Amino acid sequence: QVQLVESGGGLVQAGGSRRLSCAASGRAFSIYAMAWFRQAPGKVRDFVARGTRGGTDTYYADSVKGRFTISRDDAKNTVYPQMNSLKPEDTAVYYCAADRRTGWGTRRGQDGYDYWGPGTQVTVSS
Repeated sequence: QVQLVESGGGLVQAGGSRRLSCAASGRAFSIYAMAWFRQAPGKVRDFVARGTRGGTDTYYADSVKGRFTISRDDAKNTVYPQMNSLKPEDTAVYYCAADRRTGWGTRRGQDGYDYWGPGTQVTVSS
């Protein structure tokens, strides 16, 4: 069993930056692919970014490509999204997710992930 806990959310002005963190328990973290999803009020939970095991490959939603960067520190069991040039439409609860079945390739659907954090709110003011 893996437990994930996000942190770093808060209020940020449009055009600003924010880095979230997701800390994972367990010793198998390095073999998991990790991802971030987000859910805005009244909307479905959407894929944001994914990093494969070892951070070899990364995948992004078109809406964040060029602005967000996902990275991981396996020594700390932590995955980060660095979010730059934030827009009001980036306002959402951000969730960290772990894929223990497939460490490689892209998976953009929620059902591809086995463990989820409780989420952290990011609000971007205009």
